[in-house]
Amino acid sequence: MSNPFGTVPSEAILEGDATDAYFERTRATLEHAGKNPHVVAEVTADQFPTGEFEVFTGVKDVATLFEGRAVDIDALPDGQLFDGGPVLRIEGPYLEFAALETSMLGFLSQPSGFATAALETRLAAPESLVLSFGARHVHPSIAATVERAALLAGLDGFSHVAAGEILDREAGGTMPHALMFCFGEGNQADAWTAFDEAVGEDVPRIALVDTFWDEKSESLLAAETLGEDLDGVRIDTTGSRRGDFRHIIREVRWELDARGYEDVDIFCSGGLTPETIRELRDVADGFGVGSHITGADSVDFSLDIVEIDGEPISKRGKLSGIKDVSRTPDGGHHVTLADRDGPTEGESLLEPLVRDGELVREFDLADASERCLADAEAVGFDH
Repeated sequence: MSNPFGTVPSEAILEGDATDAYFERTRATLEHAGKNPHVVAEVTADQFPTGEFEVFTGVKDVATLFEGRAVDIDALPDGQLFDGGPVLRIEGPYLEFAALETSMLGFLSQPSGFATAALETRLAAPESLVLSFGARHVHPSIAATVERAALLAGLDGFSHVAAGEILDREAGGTMPHALMFCFGEGNQADAWTAFDEAVGEDVPRIALVDTFWDEKSESLLAAETLGEDLDGVRIDTTGSRRGDFRHIIREVRWELDARGYEDVDIFCSGGLTPETIRELRDVADGFGVGSHITGADSVDFSLDIVEIDGEPISKRGKLSGIKDVSRTPDGGHHVTLADRDGPTEGESLLEPLVRDGELVREFDLADASERCLADAEAVGFDH
């Protein structure tokens, strides 16, 4: 089978077949009527600023989609935060991009949601190690999209091996409960010892310590077993019996310290949210976050024509005319008509992406991450 998992192939996306059926009907109708107007269209989530900033990403894939097509595109930089107004503007003959709208919005909407949720997580514990553990909650075909969004928002790493190969980053992770089960209750020390002997020196020795016994007991056993080689312990107690998670961590910390294991870190995972992380960040050293990121709502972007053959136009409820967005030094996000003066000291955020089908922007994930975190501070991001 050429496509055993039933995913839409890249060729279909690039050729415009990954589209909604009504765009095919539209194309047929316009071609039949001999119409192909020159339009300007904008991608927006909200027309006016709402005070709720979100992270913009996915633009690299959009650039790939439109490369070689007779259009001009301006867009926010990768990782920029936005609050109302256009995040992307496309200009050209309508039939040049009509069938690409569905894929374009998909490239932007879901990754931007992932990145926004990851940023919430990052800022909940800015001084802690925070890793993305959510790839198991999404289709494998988009695992790299999740992990890239997490890195863009400043997370320290992720767990998915294939995504790491795509992103040229090393995936992280140590041991699951399945490993402990394979050795059996009472043989936890054998499991940790075998792990220590089997994996490379570059892999942190983080012992999973909540499988069979009390977290405190297993943590002390792990420390006694691996001694100075133990880097940390991971507590992943299921929510159904978690109890006072903070108190459990404080107990473990106390008992480790009392026996001279002050250098052993405590790492937490399992259904964590920004709220729970804020409650634990002063007693735990690191966090693995999954469903909060992968369960994030997609940003509800839409594409609307705002000018046709040089004349402003819009449907009801949308704003006609070509617009610009800018950021003022106080972190304000402003939406104005592009041919009018923007706010004093405002800096325009839309930048060239594609010119007559040629990609005119370079992408660097580290730069995008730096931009995201700096902009989050500038606008006072706080979800």
